[in-house]
Amino acid sequence: MAKKKTNNKPSAKTPKTSWFSRMWQTLTSDKALFITGLLLLLISLYMALSFASYILSSGGIDQSILEADGAAADYSNMGGKRGAWIAEVLINRSFGVTACIIPVLLAVYGLQLMRIRKEGFKLVRWTIICCSLLIWGSVFTNVTFGNQTEHMSYYIGGWHGKFVTEWLTNQIGLTGVFIALLITAILFCIYLTNDTITFIRKLFHPSSFLPGKDEEEKSVTSEEDYQTNKFQTSVESPIKEESSTEALSDSLQSDSLQSIKEPVSDEEEEEFVEGRPTSDKPGFNVTAASETEKVKALEHEEVEKGPYDPKKDLSRYKYPTLDLLNKGGDDIISIDKEEQDRNYHDITETLRSFGIEISSIKGTVGPTITLYEITPAPGVKISRIKNLEEDIALSLKALGIRIIAPMPGRGTIGIEVPNRKAQTVSMYSVLASKKFQDCDYSLPVAIGKTITNEVFTFDLAKAPHLLVAGATGQGKSVGLNAIITSLLFKKHPAELKLVLVDPKKVELSIYNTIDHHFLAKLEDEEEAIITDVDKVVRTLKSLCKEMDDRYDLLKAAGVRGIKEYNEKFKNRQLNPKQGHRFLPYIVVVIDEYGDLIMTAGKAVELPICRIAQLARAVGMHMIIATQRPTANIITGTIKANFPTRIAFKVMSPIDSRVILERTGANNLVGRGDMLYLGTGDPVRIQCAFVDTPEVERIGEYIHKQQGYPMVFPLPEVVEESEGGPSDDFDAGHLDPLFEEAAQLVVSRQQGSTSTIQRQFAIGYNRAGRIMDQLEQAGIVGPAQGSKPRQVLCQDILELASKIANLKE
Repeated sequence: MAKKKTNNKPSAKTPKTSWFSRMWQTLTSDKALFITGLLLLLISLYMALSFASYILSSGGIDQSILEADGAAADYSNMGGKRGAWIAEVLINRSFGVTACIIPVLLAVYGLQLMRIRKEGFKLVRWTIICCSLLIWGSVFTNVTFGNQTEHMSYYIGGWHGKFVTEWLTNQIGLTGVFIALLITAILFCIYLTNDTITFIRKLFHPSSFLPGKDEEEKSVTSEEDYQTNKFQTSVESPIKEESSTEALSDSLQSDSLQSIKEPVSDEEEEEFVEGRPTSDKPGFNVTAASETEKVKALEHEEVEKGPYDPKKDLSRYKYPTLDLLNKGGDDIISIDKEEQDRNYHDITETLRSFGIEISSIKGTVGPTITLYEITPAPGVKISRIKNLEEDIALSLKALGIRIIAPMPGRGTIGIEVPNRKAQTVSMYSVLASKKFQDCDYSLPVAIGKTITNEVFTFDLAKAPHLLVAGATGQGKSVGLNAIITSLLFKKHPAELKLVLVDPKKVELSIYNTIDHHFLAKLEDEEEAIITDVDKVVRTLKSLCKEMDDRYDLLKAAGVRGIKEYNEKFKNRQLNPKQGHRFLPYIVVVIDEYGDLIMTAGKAVELPICRIAQLARAVGMHMIIATQRPTANIITGTIKANFPTRIAFKVMSPIDSRVILERTGANNLVGRGDMLYLGTGDPVRIQCAFVDTPEVERIGEYIHKQQGYPMVFPLPEVVEESEGGPSDDFDAGHLDPLFEEAAQLVVSRQQGSTSTIQRQFAIGYNRAGRIMDQLEQAGIVGPAQGSKPRQVLCQDILELASKIANLKE
């Protein structure tokens, strides 16, 4: 009997983790960090009690006992022998009473390890502050109080303060010591806050501290006004025809009158016209020269204050770093010479078998695709080569090829052939590129690499709206993450706000952590990521209102675009008291647009089209994505307003034509292979891959930093009262069949225009008018696409009561 052959190959075993790695994982676990932090907190409390006991009562008694090495019971310190020894070393023999800062710093370390505070502590900053105060305070207390505490049992500034003071006094004298302390104190305050520099500058302008000066400063744009208006939910449209300069001048004149010491009666106030006094009232004549001097003085003060910085609220915000991303493999494209030579031969022989000769062929290798450029022999028609697309694919045994005939500006014909071994393009390699780092786009997006292995970037602000489509699992969600990640790496929270719509509830939820930095929502909503269809409609209406408000602001400022407006605002040429505010860019990202259209229909499509038509100039841009690129989802109106499109692999040439107006997307190989359609011909790109853990790390990095007190609020919109007649309802001009149609709809609890048309044998237009009247009367709800309307009356009795109320 033959024995079975045994496989002698060693089985692949998971490499054992080293002892050091296991120990390190244990020590850095959340439980270990919490326990360590708790111990530090208890140690800081013990030290604080020991220090307090030493300073207030037990210092002198315990010193003699320590020198005699007495028993533990002899110590009067609340911390016992060890507490007395720690207090003696750190207070008397080191830094004096300022050593009390040490328990505070230990407590901060402990709280950080325990993660008690959500936003965390900046440990480096805390350490620098505490160490500086420890050293400086020791010298200061000794210089100031050292001679007055000779009766004390310990040095108030410690040995450090005493010896440093003596050495400095010998070198620069006592006056020099005070000057040195003052200089170091000023430098320390400058490190703490930039307001120190402003305060010192004001010291050289004593008039800035005079009474009434604050009232005058209120008449011009103040920093507080600029900071407060950032979270203003709605902006009252300016209705004055005067320019902002004239309004500011009027405000200055009014303030100058209020600052006059002579009292003003109510009758006299009524005679002011637009802030200007009448000339017949004694004591209120202000000459033009004095007004001009006032304006010039305030303008000079504004120049000294400098331009407004929208990033000041989050001045310490740090942009995400590249080490949050996975570096991936080698970015150098590996060229398979054997595969290239084989493709050269197969392409040449296939064309020759059909009687087509070529004079040259060359290849350009990309991450996923190799582009072979051929130069046909004289007399060969391009159409003959284009018709051989499937034959060439069969010869090359490729998943799918694409023929570009001719190549723009090259005089050749391109044949794109998928590589047998595709290479992943990492998000790290794209964002780390010089092209992305040095770009000065308003909304920079780095989406991937082209066939020639060049990083592809574009400006979303110039797009200005983007349509992303592709079949399920072909890279659409990864593409959206790549776009959002690009924006997060380059924009400050003050410059960009995102409105994220995610009907699937799982694709964009990873961005919940950055809500107080980058997201925007309706003020009464709990979550910033919008998942409910009704909330989507409300949000889109709110965005339309925000767009209209912004256009009113641009009109009042006399500018045509958001860049010019923000430039004027930063230069303090626009007054917030007139409703002006800094306008961040707003990018609306809608995933699964097809699902929204099937659910809400025109209620979603109409506001999207309105925003897409008008919002570019006011800095509002849309990105919609769908996995159903059909003609009833991507309508002609949508395509007309979304000129920039990205197509991932689709299943049929018809779907490709819907997205790109041409075929090609059906020949893509998937896994991030895409076509970008901008102003010219489509560009084939391998989309950069950004994994979910990478996005989570970026979100956590931003979340740990200081954010705004609240999520950026969108303006509220007034909803029509459900179940009641609308404002434009006219009970005197109802159709004669109105009541019968209402009874039909209520009895069936289902309303549609076609049902009324068939039941009463009337034309479609008349049936549509009756349905509109039923909606205006509050009997049926609004249209819901292909679904029947909701009936708002439960029975005939309720209908009769409603109709009776309408006729009153």
